[in-house]
Parts: sequence; C-alpha cells; structure tokens
Amino acid sequence: MEAFDRRSRTIPPDVTEHMRYSTLLFDLDHTLLDSVVSEAAAFDATLRAVGWHDPSLHFAEFVTINKGLWSGVERGELSPNDVRRLRFDRFIASTGIDADPEEMAEIYVLALGAHGDLLPGARSLLDSLADRTTLALVTNGIGDVQRARIARTGIERYFDAIVISGEVGASKPGREIFDLTFRTLGYPPLSGALMVGDSLASDILGGIDYGIDTCWYHPDDTRTTDLPVTHRVTHLDQIPPIAIGR
Repeated sequence: MEAFDRRSRTIPPDVTEHMRYSTLLFDLDHTLLDSVVSEAAAFDATLRAVGWHDPSLHFAEFVTINKGLWSGVERGELSPNDVRRLRFDRFIASTGIDADPEEMAEIYVLALGAHGDLLPGARSLLDSLADRTTLALVTNGIGDVQRARIARTGIERYFDAIVISGEVGASKPGREIFDLTFRTLGYPPLSGALMVGDSLASDILGGIDYGIDTCWYHPDDTRTTDLPVTHRVTHLDQIPPIAIGR
C-alpha cells in the first residue's frame, strides 16, 4: 500500500461530518515514541563517551534530575532549552563525575535523536487516522532532538502541524502552545478537537484548560486522577473508535 502523505490529502466532508473528533493533537514522548528506551540508550552512550564504564549505576539518579527539570518546564519556570545542559550540571554536582557538562549535553542530545522507536501500534494508529482527521504533533522538547526522532521514524508525513516547545518558546500545559497549534491548523472548532497524551500535568491539564476534550493514554491502568479526563485508554488501538465515533 502506498504510504500516506498529508500533503496530498483531502478529507471528504462526508467522512468528517459523522466523526466525534476531526482534529487530534498528539503528544510524542511516551505516547507515540518509546522514550524510556531512547533515554536509557542515550544516557549509556553519553557516560561511556566521557569514560564511565557502568552507566547503569547512576541512571535512576539522572532520571530523577531530568524529570524534575521537565516539571519545571511544565510550570513555566524553565524552557526546554534550559534543560539541555542544566540536567548535566546538576548530575555532575550530585555524583562528582569528572566530565564537561556541555560535552555531555551535546552527546546526549545527539544520542536521544538516534535511539528509540515508535511504541507498538503507534504507526498503525496514525495510518488509521491520517486520511480521516487533521493531526497535529504537540510536544514539549528540544527542537533538534524531536526533529531527529520525527525524521528517523518517518512520521512527519502524518501531521498537518508539528509544534515543538523548544522551537516556539511555549510549552504545555500553557495556552500559548495550543494557540500556536490551532492557528497553524487554520482554527478548527474546539468542539471537534481531542488532545491525546500520557502526561496528566502537561497533555491532559493543557487540553482541559484550553477547553478541548482529552484522551489520557496510560498503559498502567492502576493510575488514577481527579482531573476531568474525557477518555482513558490503556492501548493505542483504543483511540480510533473514540475519534471516529462509530
């Protein structure tokens, strides 16, 4: 079958008029991309490059530092580009590893872009939606990391808009990144839009605050939330029936 290309796509009116959602906004990390594998492989490559031969000893500590900084991005205290080096400044201060944080930051960014595949079912999900809906990728991340991942996995062709927080100077859950996305898409109605993502603090809260429906992807079905999530799914293949509404 010929690969879908959004540039040659038109969606017939009789397709969209019966759908529950005609515009879907997707997160990238941990929603479409296996970012756990990407981050572990990048950390391993970075520490080995600076002469550390057992990176696994400090990976959990790095993950804690990194998550804390990205939480700062969600609170509007930091930009994604601040995280690029700051995580290694803090990691070195915490562990005492003798290394140059700037060198580590550059190696890590390149390695993030080079490792990690789409989550199982992500490509078939996009294939099933792309010729029926308008799709946008809205991701908190560093531009060159996310662009490398998007190019390597070949998913750019599915999206009518790709909005990366490190490129536009605005991050989820803030309104501005959603404003930019809807402007790029030509202002589709909010009533027909759905934000899909794994992060309650970023994707789901952002969608709720913007006034659009949300779909929380959480493979760990033991997690709970008090947020008024519209839909909850544990598998990506549960999303097309929600969007199509049939």
